[in-house]
Amino acid sequence: MYYLLKDLFFPPVTEADESGILAIGGDLTSERLKLAYRSGIFPWFEDDEPIMWWAPDPRMVLFPNELIVSKSMRNILNRNTFRVTFNQNFREVIANCKQITRDGQRGTWITNDMVEAYCRLHEEGIAQSVEVWQDDKIVGGLYGIDMGHVFCGESMFSKVSNASKVAFIALVDHLKKNKYQLLDCQVYNDHLASLGAREIDRTDFMALLKKIV
Repeated sequence: MYYLLKDLFFPPVTEADESGILAIGGDLTSERLKLAYRSGIFPWFEDDEPIMWWAPDPRMVLFPNELIVSKSMRNILNRNTFRVTFNQNFREVIANCKQITRDGQRGTWITNDMVEAYCRLHEEGIAQSVEVWQDDKIVGGLYGIDMGHVFCGESMFSKVSNASKVAFIALVDHLKKNKYQLLDCQVYNDHLASLGAREIDRTDFMALLKKIV
């Protein structure tokens, strides 16, 4: 495991340990974060921990054409109960992602420093958000990093049933229309698997990333 200092550097992802941790330390500057995502690496840590950088194997991804939308979900979308926007309130989306309680987590991995770092990336047009509205209130959404033909999903939230799924489906539809080739979902969870995401070997992920970005 590597300990990062001020130098703008990451070791090869093959140096990650079995859990996927590649390095500890460094900072959350825009330059380092952009290098991380280009290198197939992302930060993930809790409030009382040092910055930890991950490159897990396998990697959870969604190929946009493999999106699964269930019949019940199609019915929900057809009711037009929700309104979807892009990049209308990034800070509110990331703030909601920070506040939600997740099973198995002691705290939030979206620290205050992470919020400010990703808001800076949003100002640069790199971090982007999807907002789901109901009765003029944001009730769900997600945010991530746009690498150009690869979108790296970071977190999503839902205040009402199915709102995060609506955000995810809207994002994938947007990616399809703009000919994106990959949505990086990072690590496995059942929610994403139900929508068509699947695990691939890290070697395959890195080869795709190198080819696309």
